[in-house]
Amino acid sequence: MGCCTGRCSLICLCALQLISALERQIFDFLGFQWAPILGNFLHIIVVILGLFGTIQYRPRYIMVYTVWTALWVTWNVFIICFYLEVGGLSKDTDLMTFNISVHRSWWREHGPGCVRRVLPPSAHGMMDDYTYVSVTGCIVDFQYLEVIHSAVQILLSLVGFVYACYVISISMEEEDTYSFDLQVCKHLFIQMLQIIE
Repeated sequence: MGCCTGRCSLICLCALQLISALERQIFDFLGFQWAPILGNFLHIIVVILGLFGTIQYRPRYIMVYTVWTALWVTWNVFIICFYLEVGGLSKDTDLMTFNISVHRSWWREHGPGCVRRVLPPSAHGMMDDYTYVSVTGCIVDFQYLEVIHSAVQILLSLVGFVYACYVISISMEEEDTYSFDLQVCKHLFIQMLQIIE
């Protein structure tokens, strides 16, 4: 068995998905993005389950992983639409924090090249934390960084879906062959018993 089999490729892909999801989870924690944190947590659990199913030859676990990848692609398409403000969505709402806080993406103030300046409070005395922060000089705007993260997740999930389907089909063929072999052995055993009698 070579290392370029579908099973080995799925193991490597699951490892890449884990690394990518953990990186994303860290930055979502830094930005207090509770909806993505919950989604990333579920994704990490299911990818570990898929990895375990692939290593242990458990097609049912891989099926759970396959179904999840379809849901994960849908979630990431929603995140892309959210940050690009498609269909009436607005990146300035508190949707990603479940309306618990006014936190936004960590990349908003800490992106590559961003210079963060704290401005003095306005004369009106508004207590909004983000009224006092000015960010300038960003090489890439934060919403595009979030879109890139989601696009990477979609790409990995689509490739994972294809490999998972392939591994499941191979596993099912092997089970069918094994089942056929058992039936042949059982039939031969019965014939041998009849001959002995």
